[in-house]
Amino acid sequence: MFTGIVQATCDVISIQAQSGLKTFEINIPEELQHGLETGASVANNGVCLTVTKLVNDRVYFDVMEETLQVTNLNFVEPGHKVNIERSLTFGKEIGGHILSGHVHTMATISHVSNTNEHFNLTLDVPAKWMDYIFYKGFVGVNGCSLTVGEISENQFKLHLIPETLKLTNLSDCKVGDSINIEIDSQTQVIVDTVERILAKKVLVK
Repeated sequence: MFTGIVQATCDVISIQAQSGLKTFEINIPEELQHGLETGASVANNGVCLTVTKLVNDRVYFDVMEETLQVTNLNFVEPGHKVNIERSLTFGKEIGGHILSGHVHTMATISHVSNTNEHFNLTLDVPAKWMDYIFYKGFVGVNGCSLTVGEISENQFKLHLIPETLKLTNLSDCKVGDSINIEIDSQTQVIVDTVERILAKKVLVK
């Protein structure tokens, strides 16, 4: 489990393609590695990955083909930065909202508005997932817990504060980029439950 509070943006050192997977070598700061062991879960751009090896300040993750197909890790290259968050430790403050690290879909950035007053992103999302995205609701974006801005039929906006831009890789976003999206689990359960109840009422009538 994760909170959506990114702890660092870390450099991708190398990516080794193998049969059915890619092995990512990530440069994670020593202070963030305290207590980290092989088998631990770490979110990379919001994707829950398992540590397979640690060598000094380098941490290795195997990313399976299925994960590559449904997340933007398939488009990451050496030299890129990924958002990193260690798994949640119970008893610590939760500053964002609970995330599982299981990406539901990818959004495409259709517009970037960067002025002296604001930094806004407009994201296009597959229509079926917009049922779970509400104005002022929560959504996981590249592993960041963010509040949804204005919404339209297949789009929603993000209004990013300087602190978020400083601590995450969202400041590097360009039009056409793919962004990992994790829907808030509680919202999904509520929407699906209401839809099932309404569907049953229609059948009864």
